Amino acid sequence: MLPDARKMEAVQIRLGIAGLGLAGAFMIRAAAVHPHFSLVAGMDPQAAPREAFARDFSAQIYSDFESLCADHFVDVIYIASPHRFHADQAVRALECGKHVLVEKPLALNLADCDRVVNAVERSQRVLIVGHSHGFDPNVRKMREIVTSGELGRVAMVLAFNYTDYVYRPHGPDESNPELGGGVVFNQVAHQVEIVRAITGQKITALQARVDRLDPGVPTDGASMAFLEFDGGATASLTYSGYGYFDSDEFHDNVSEGGTLKSGGHMFRRLSGAKHQDEGAIRNLAYGARSLPIEQPFLPHFGVIIVTCERGDIRMSSNGILIHDGNGTRHIEVPRGVGRPGQGDALDALWDAVRNGKPCIHDAEWGRDTVAALLAIQRSAKSASRVELGRDLSHVA
Repeated sequence: MLPDARKMEAVQIRLGIAGLGLAGAFMIRAAAVHPHFSLVAGMDPQAAPREAFARDFSAQIYSDFESLCADHFVDVIYIASPHRFHADQAVRALECGKHVLVEKPLALNLADCDRVVNAVERSQRVLIVGHSHGFDPNVRKMREIVTSGELGRVAMVLAFNYTDYVYRPHGPDESNPELGGGVVFNQVAHQVEIVRAITGQKITALQARVDRLDPGVPTDGASMAFLEFDGGATASLTYSGYGYFDSDEFHDNVSEGGTLKSGGHMFRRLSGAKHQDEGAIRNLAYGARSLPIEQPFLPHFGVIIVTCERGDIRMSSNGILIHDGNGTRHIEVPRGVGRPGQGDALDALWDAVRNGKPCIHDAEWGRDTVAALLAIQRSAKSASRVELGRDLSHVA
């Protein structure tokens, strides 16, 4: 049993969690070991994760978002609800004077993104979009090297990831394309954030293809996109969630979360089971299973290779490798004060709230990511190149 978080020193940021599912569970694990945060409240419509959260943190629990917003002990609300609730909940939290950390995507259309941007301006509160793998320490190190000019101009970024995402348990929203289901909003969003963070440039145009390769699963499971940036860089994003090949084989068999995989062929068919197995979905919620405590390696999202004028950069399990005219050298990337990945998002939140340090992953950033995801969908439907900046607000 942890001490009563609601009685901890005021210097800590008092965090309320909206949504105690899988994403919420991972952020809870990161916040629980972060010295700058105390977990004081949790909200979820399901009783089991609420009760587990209250038991573990002596925290207040709620079944509705409005009650969480009314809790005066809460400084920041972390929103890990289904995608369709992100914009409304972010706006409401800001209106109630809370700072906000909201899972990607910020919203499912640009009109809702604009509502959030305007709410941030009115409230003068901090909003950060995350966690995404754009926060990962090795991604930030790549950005640092690119920004420094050490290897000259950045020309290309390759991002590819092959997983079993399609066959993991998903809730109804994640299986509904109209509610942001499928790989584009759930998985390719990470790749978009990674390449944007590394290049430091704005996407100007793209061309993409999205595929549905298993007729038994109602959502898109594979995507390929070619992105153009205003600084002259390009990026190629490939994602497949059909589980035949595991690209972590190219990353020392380290998983996305930074733990070592046992190996073996990962492909799993549904074998007649429902894609939305309620028992499996409940097992993803907070308290239903034990999450790995040790994180021996840095998190990552597939293979990332950055090509600059005078060398290439790629990730290793605990840092990055630079290949240039002097050969290959390894740079170990230090961890932050919390768990890498989610902990880095909390670091950024702390700096923004307590120190007034801007974070690039703000509401405008979140809007630009959503614009890119909508453009990927539009390009796939029209089989044509799409220029960013054009009105995509009508695309769900």
